[in-house]
Amino acid sequence: IKMAGDSRFPDVDTDRSEKNEETEIVVNVGGVRQVFYGDNLSQYPETRLAELINCLSGGYDSIFSLCDDYDPGKREFYFDRDPDAFKCIIDVYYFGEIHMKKGICPICFKNEMEFWKVDLKFLDDCCKTHLSEKKEELEEIARRVQLILDDLGVDASESRWKRCQKYIWKFLEKPESSYPARVIAVLSFLFILISSVVMCVGTIPDLQVVDAEGNRMEHPTLDSIETACIGWFTMEYVLRLISSPNKLHFALSFMNIVDVLAILPFYVSLTLTHLGAKLMELSNVQQAVQALRIMRIARIFKLARHSSGLQTLTYALKRSFKELGLLLMYLAVGIFVFSALGYTMEQSHPETLFKSIPQSFWWAIITMTTVGYGDIYPKTTLGKLNAAISFLCGVIAIALPIHPIINNFVRYYNKQRVLETAAKHELELMELNSAEGKSTSSKSELEDLARQGKEGPFYSSRLKVSHSDTFIHLLSEEKHYRTRLQSCK
Repeated sequence: IKMAGDSRFPDVDTDRSEKNEETEIVVNVGGVRQVFYGDNLSQYPETRLAELINCLSGGYDSIFSLCDDYDPGKREFYFDRDPDAFKCIIDVYYFGEIHMKKGICPICFKNEMEFWKVDLKFLDDCCKTHLSEKKEELEEIARRVQLILDDLGVDASESRWKRCQKYIWKFLEKPESSYPARVIAVLSFLFILISSVVMCVGTIPDLQVVDAEGNRMEHPTLDSIETACIGWFTMEYVLRLISSPNKLHFALSFMNIVDVLAILPFYVSLTLTHLGAKLMELSNVQQAVQALRIMRIARIFKLARHSSGLQTLTYALKRSFKELGLLLMYLAVGIFVFSALGYTMEQSHPETLFKSIPQSFWWAIITMTTVGYGDIYPKTTLGKLNAAISFLCGVIAIALPIHPIINNFVRYYNKQRVLETAAKHELELMELNSAEGKSTSSKSELEDLARQGKEGPFYSSRLKVSHSDTFIHLLSEEKHYRTRLQSCK
């Protein structure tokens, strides 16, 4: 490929020697033959192709340090690399930037760039985004595999308290670790449901009792059930806090803050009931207790700890802040415009229900969201026309951002399933390699691997020989450059 002399390409140094300009380099990458000229390659002297220009004078040792094979008759360098990735990488010599072709694994492409000694700064920003996403996926897989291996391993050097603390943490936080842990998770789920049902049933007047002062209060039986549920939640939280490896991170976690908010109102109400009457008026104490009891609704969010679907919904909404913001902005603009128009058009009617523009906001909200309570409605012809346009615009405004939000949910849900499958595949691969020659002791081998991983990467030297399509380079100390026959599917 002769590209020299084209005005689109970067200028070369004026002091380049004539010999360097006329140097012809023949490269065979995975069966694809390419011809380069020295004036193009010399623009980036640190790259592997540029080093081929002067390697012939260094003998065969210098040649074979750069390539896999060399034909002195054809003066042709052979590389057992991915030719598709190579075709993208050589663009840097002509255009000063690299675009990754669709269908190439970003991690494999990064390894190819490192092999050809091309800096990642030449990779276009759109391709760097794909690379960063792939890195995050591999880091997540590595983290999941590490957690599973940590659960399998038992370090004999740890104290009895540390081992007990680790067992309690696994018992309460990881239902998949054992059958008793699953039973505890189901019990916790049932206590959450029971406490939520009790909170709702306790507000039914027929089930309430009247105290000595004539005030209605919850039935003592329901109060006892709630006390038992709070006792379970308190014991569960305290045990998880004591066994937590990182107590500060545990205390600041969102779900653990929800747990505290679900437990705290009970104890604050109990304290105010028994001690507050001595410090303030009884009516003020009752108002404070009633306000705190409303906070019991926070316990319903504890279901997210035991529901992967709710967790996926939460993460999807976090990633959809932009779309949700657009939705609120569309509705806010429509509400302001149509409420002002509705107020103006309805002023001519003597029995108008639109007393002011702020009061018309309520009508605009229920109209654009197609709820339509009917407590406020237009009576003039222009007002009805304005109402028809407003709910049509409301349907369009709500429908536009919904599709991206749904896509975010489906993408994140599928990604979590893929990561979970990939982590299981890595564990099966590790077990398969560790069982070679010792088929009867696969579990003990994994435990040994987990113990070896305490101080460094948790892939042992025996496992580093594995090169699967999902091999995680992040878990190994060594650099593994794949050949074109080992490229990612």
